[in-house]
Amino acid sequence: MAQDLMLSDSGDDEFDDTSIFENKAGLSDDMRFLASMPELCDVTFLVGETREPVCAVKAVLGARSRVFQKMLYVPPREPLKETKDPAMKAASKLKAFIKRSSEPLLNMQPQQPTHTEQHHQTLIIEEFEPDVFRQLIEYIHTGCVTLQPRTLLGVMNAADYYGLDELKRACSGFIQCCVNVDTVCALLATAERYIQYKCTKSLVQKVLEFVDEHGNDVLNLGSFALLPQHVVRLILAREELKADEFSKFQAALMWSKKYCDSTNTSLNEVLGSFLEYINFHMIPANVLMKEIHPLGLVPYHIIMNALAYQADPSSVEPIKMSPHKSGGVSRGTVRKRASGSSGGGSASGAVGGRSMSVQSAREPFGSNTTLSSSTSSANIPQDNLSVEVASTHSLHSPSRCSSVI
Repeated sequence: MAQDLMLSDSGDDEFDDTSIFENKAGLSDDMRFLASMPELCDVTFLVGETREPVCAVKAVLGARSRVFQKMLYVPPREPLKETKDPAMKAASKLKAFIKRSSEPLLNMQPQQPTHTEQHHQTLIIEEFEPDVFRQLIEYIHTGCVTLQPRTLLGVMNAADYYGLDELKRACSGFIQCCVNVDTVCALLATAERYIQYKCTKSLVQKVLEFVDEHGNDVLNLGSFALLPQHVVRLILAREELKADEFSKFQAALMWSKKYCDSTNTSLNEVLGSFLEYINFHMIPANVLMKEIHPLGLVPYHIIMNALAYQADPSSVEPIKMSPHKSGGVSRGTVRKRASGSSGGGSASGAVGGRSMSVQSAREPFGSNTTLSSSTSSANIPQDNLSVEVASTHSLHSPSRCSSVI
């Protein structure tokens, strides 16, 4: 009997009569509502060139990010003030006493502090776009955010900038399902804005590798015409690009027409900056004569050199197959067959010597950003690309290409 009692007592000690209830979804909704109400927030960020206001709660920002904690709560050091002369101190005390004694006693009641007196801060954020910064603030307050290709690069760099490692890893993992033919141009276009950040370099390299494998599909996209000029050059100049030369010409022509429509620039001048990246001698002769030559946009000697090279490769120096590679080429470049042996040795050096560096300083139509069209042996180490996906986030279907963490 005593043994049964001991067993029952030991069973009661092991039994847990508590229950943990979690309502993370409700908490997330309430925190999202908190950040959306300016009267409940105590800091306002003016973001981007348009100074779009984004409100937040300082305590939440400081608790979630050490960068925000130092920004909002650590006061800047003020220079030491010089010690005033004793006579000046006495005079200031006298003035303060006279001012206090002149005020009526009835008006000495304490006043309620207004909203602006409750240490509401206003800060300017120029590093990121309003949509990107708003997503960052949403994640800090709620713990979840919807990742999209349009803002992915900005959110990833913002997470790295403000020390949100979990969000940064989630963005890196989302890249694995995000890079496809439909989103590749959007990702490259946003790289222009954040090229100075280290996260951008690894993402751009991964996107360019995807472009290399799906060259023809990417070049035929309508969104390809919306890319910056230096990015178009970067793609066309890559030796790893798996695309036929006529598709490269059509993509360059499409981009040039789009640019000329918005800037009223000469089509020949704009398209001419891309001709050096197109191997016309690899385009079939019937396509050269029926599709390209009637346009009147490619110099006649370039087409003739391409045709001559197809008839007899030893009759034309490969370095003269493009108008810019030799720094200015005269029209008569077809050589006699008697000198074919001397030209054969320079073929491999000319074809293989294509410059793999594209800088916007050479272009009159692009931005000031400099990109490198590095190959797989680029300066960007492949092990810098994190592919870890946070276990707390879930991915939507790849077709929607969005993620909620």
